[in-house]
Amino acid sequence: MLRPAFWSLLFLNVALFAYAQGLFGTARGNEHEPTRLKRQFNTAKMTLLTREQAEAAAQAATPPAGGDAAAAAAAARAAADAAGKSADRAADRAADRTADRATAAAPKDAPAAPEPVFACTQIGPFDAGAARRIEARLAALDLGDRQSRQTVQAQDVTSWLVHIPPQATREAAERKAAELRELGVSDFFIMPADSPMKYAISLGVFKSEAGAQNLVAKLGKQGVHSAHIMPRGPQTTQYVYRLRNLDTATRKRVAGYAERYDGAEVKSCG
Repeated sequence: MLRPAFWSLLFLNVALFAYAQGLFGTARGNEHEPTRLKRQFNTAKMTLLTREQAEAAAQAATPPAGGDAAAAAAAARAAADAAGKSADRAADRAADRTADRATAAAPKDAPAAPEPVFACTQIGPFDAGAARRIEARLAALDLGDRQSRQTVQAQDVTSWLVHIPPQATREAAERKAAELRELGVSDFFIMPADSPMKYAISLGVFKSEAGAQNLVAKLGKQGVHSAHIMPRGPQTTQYVYRLRNLDTATRKRVAGYAERYDGAEVKSCG
């Protein structure tokens, strides 16, 4: 009699324990406890909050002491604002990190282009007086061995000669003179044998080049096409200066010096 009672009590206890553990399911959908726990910890649907967001949510969940519904709503809105600001700060930090990486990856500023250097600049010619003044100005530039002076022979033009080039012999010059007479030209002169222009035929001397050009044009209309213009005057000594490796500013200053003198030029040299 006792043995059946014992087994009955044992069976009831096991059944109650299994029911308490949910092994027989629940009234809603026959859901066992392991399945329910797995659903509660569905990590795919979980959202990770920052510390600021978690604190704001906890404050929103705690009702105010007075139980005022409006205060609770205000607290909820404040929590939402705090969460939004926290998200904004996180976005700002991410943007800053992106900008920093972009700055680090960007190439550094290219070095400034070197200033142009003029290998050789020549100024001149200058007569003796102008050369002394130019040298005083160049000395202030302290060019050292980058400056040199050269002497050139030049002609101080005082007049222009219209002429037919020298002939080989006196007889040839006479024949050319006869041709001129036939063309109606009578104002000419055959250069003597001891002249630098031996047996040339002078047609006129003029103080200006324009006057000489007018005569050449007139002779051309008469049929004389061998007349030429030659400047005349004494030979003089002049000077030119060669300056090497000048930067732009210095070359501009040197050009300003040369502009003050007639006939002086500024040009590149070898």
